[in-house]
Amino acid sequence: MPDQTTDRSALRGDCAQCFGLCCVALPFAASADFALDKPAGKPCPNLRGDHRCGIHADLRDKGFTGCTVYDCFGAGQKVSQITFGGQDWRTGPKEHARRMFDVFPVVRQLHELLWYLAEALGLDAARPVHAGLRRALEETERLTRQGPEELAALDVAAHRQEVNVLLLRTSELVRASVTDAKGSKGRKGKGKDRRGADLIGARLRGADLRGASLRGAYLIAADLTGADLRGADMIGADLRDADLTDADLTGAFFLTQPQLNAARGSAGTRLPESLARPVHWAAAG
Repeated sequence: MPDQTTDRSALRGDCAQCFGLCCVALPFAASADFALDKPAGKPCPNLRGDHRCGIHADLRDKGFTGCTVYDCFGAGQKVSQITFGGQDWRTGPKEHARRMFDVFPVVRQLHELLWYLAEALGLDAARPVHAGLRRALEETERLTRQGPEELAALDVAAHRQEVNVLLLRTSELVRASVTDAKGSKGRKGKGKDRRGADLIGARLRGADLRGASLRGAYLIAADLTGADLRGADMIGADLRDADLTDADLTGAFFLTQPQLNAARGSAGTRLPESLARPVHWAAAG
């Protein structure tokens, strides 16, 4: 039987069960990602009365690329249906709406942590820290089920820091298990610590990045065509407009759907089974 703690089906946005929270609670500024300015707490003009987007099929053409990249990791439906018991922000008092908008980003961060923790528990190389990861996952899930007042007051940064210790150890263990072209283990990750590296626009076509740490690396518009990213730690890597055409990301870990959505790719890009090929990749091809 599969370990239920590694099931991430509930950590994907379900707009049908959400009150359009990302379209109201979050701010955005006119830019290449958004066609207009919108302050936090104000509904996007494209949001319909049924909480669905009126231009969903044409978001990129209408200048709302940022919306196609974003994912709440399932926080929207949890806040809408569990934290606030299905009470719509439109029909409740103003204080109710304000508190819902305050809580949504908090739960979104916690759900992102749940995504990483669940993935880590499914990695055999991380077995030495599975007990700690399981405790962290259970505690994080408990925090997501607190009431609105408790969630609004939660020190998410402190909790993230505690969880990150376990995720860092997971990264070390997994990358040390990566096998290089000669069948040796552990050597590929060593010397490839590019954590937080400035790789904006870097020419990495065909690069061997097996077992590399790309945590928080700036890979904006980098050319990763045909690159080998198997066993690479991708947590927090900025892949906006990075070219992943024909790259191999099978076995890459701590990679999320929003990161892929922000990048460019092709039918030849190989992905982890837990992630979907962005629709706009096919259109671009």
